[in-house]
Amino acid sequence: ETHGITFRIQIKVKELLDTDVLLKLLFHLPVSYPSTLPDISVNSDQLTRAQCMDVKDKLLEQAKKHLSEPMIHDLILWIQEHLKYVIKQSATVCNEKTILSKGPSTEDGIWVLLLHLDHMRAKAKYVKTVEKWASDLRLTGRLMFMGKIILILLQGDRSNIKEYLILQKTSKVDVDSSGKKCKEKMISVLCETKVQSQRKRFEMFEVKEYSTLEELQKEFETAGLTTLFSEFVLPLLK
Repeated sequence: ETHGITFRIQIKVKELLDTDVLLKLLFHLPVSYPSTLPDISVNSDQLTRAQCMDVKDKLLEQAKKHLSEPMIHDLILWIQEHLKYVIKQSATVCNEKTILSKGPSTEDGIWVLLLHLDHMRAKAKYVKTVEKWASDLRLTGRLMFMGKIILILLQGDRSNIKEYLILQKTSKVDVDSSGKKCKEKMISVLCETKVQSQRKRFEMFEVKEYSTLEELQKEFETAGLTTLFSEFVLPLLK
């Protein structure tokens, strides 16, 4: 494919107390790999979201050392050997990181992501999952319902926006017509762009339902995203 390939690897690693940690690693290799770093997503039921993010950061640091050469096998061997140290270090600096994360956003500034979903069959579970991801990744915004239209509007750091997209596209968030868990295949990225001004950023992530188009439009206007509404939301109604 022109967008490269994506694959998932699951490995068991012995942690500090000799407990098995199941790591779910997702690698997206762009067509320019290995000259370009892979996108990496890390999930584990035994680790907190913050610890998963630390593991991901450490893997990317290692990946930079192998730029221009095949690296996935080396990265897997490295994390198998060093996971317990990464987790230990993560716990040590946890409080410091929490304080820092409340400060101004770093180099990339604030980005906006607008997604359009075709439907939600398992609505309650789906909504809960989106809320958790937004909270874990410190993203603000709205999950918006108006009639048959379902939109997800997110604001936050560029790296966290990318992490959310990976989760959204690779996790089983809904059920199919037979009730079986499935990945989201009918999602459209309407817009992904940097915000010019941070004055009107949403303070939190909320799930809201709107009974009229005017209510939905006002939500975008309040956030200073009128152009976004005109260019990407209005065409969905035609």
